[in-house]
Amino acid sequence: MHSKIIGLDIGGANTKLASSDGTLVELHYLPLWKNTRLPEVLKEIAQRLKPERVAVVMTGELADCFEDKEQGIHFIKDTVDSAFGPEKVYYINSQGRFHSEDGSLRELAAANWAASARLIGEEIGDCLFVDVGSTTSDIIPIISGEHRAGLTDFERLLRSELVYAGTLRTNLAALLEKVKLEKGICRTSSELFATTADAYLILGKIDEAAYTCETADGAGRNKTDAMRRIARLVCADLSEVEGREIYEIAEQVKEKQISTLAEAIFEVAERNGLKKIAAAGLGEFLTKEAAERLGLECISVSGRWGGEISKVFPAYAAAHLLEAEKSKN
Repeated sequence: MHSKIIGLDIGGANTKLASSDGTLVELHYLPLWKNTRLPEVLKEIAQRLKPERVAVVMTGELADCFEDKEQGIHFIKDTVDSAFGPEKVYYINSQGRFHSEDGSLRELAAANWAASARLIGEEIGDCLFVDVGSTTSDIIPIISGEHRAGLTDFERLLRSELVYAGTLRTNLAALLEKVKLEKGICRTSSELFATTADAYLILGKIDEAAYTCETADGAGRNKTDAMRRIARLVCADLSEVEGREIYEIAEQVKEKQISTLAEAIFEVAERNGLKKIAAAGLGEFLTKEAAERLGLECISVSGRWGGEISKVFPAYAAAHLLEAEKSKN
């Protein structure tokens, strides 16, 4: 059975797909900064699913293979239009609205959170929408059904509405300058030796199937390989640091990420007078703990829409919004 309406969230590393009825969810690791397979994969999706309409949000325009955001937007837009046919494709801008021909293309940049925020505003009401994905964490204030966030990643970073750390792809050295070990406080190496995926795999917060990005060393996604990578964070190997110390480093990663997230959530919540959070993404567990520490109510998107939808919520929101838009006409 072919889905009539699908949503696509095209990021720099991952392209996510969901149908408007939530029965279809896909995640494709397609790093744009490499010899990307995005054109081939989108054409395969178009032929396999034969959707009647496609709603698109994007963040991949920031990938450093592009000279600037406009070049990235043009590449993504041309690729999607070529795969599905431009008459079938609808783009959502940073206001959470469908892009019109006379609108600026720059409004399409980094707008995946805007689709999510619009749906959350309609379904849940006033709250902070917090989506902790593989790479970043969005903290979006929603009041009276409208988001009150900055319209670019730059603006949102300035306002603590974007924390550039996620559940899989974040370099551990970017989170931890030092770690506590049995022999003392140890500075970390600033190489890309290990990522948050390694820490959360060891802690049991994700499984190997959820480890969808590349590993830092190109080795496996099992716990032994993850422990080896984390040992390198302190320029060691598994003969120098024991398993319990690796586990303690992973716990310190989690603690640092939660405290950073909680700090940003508190700032945005205070500024907007909000006391409720809607938590989505692969890192929902981080948001829940941050909310608990802050004494804020936390509504789980997984609990409401299902765990798989939560992981690709911008794609689902885009598809859902397009279905609602078309049902009006």
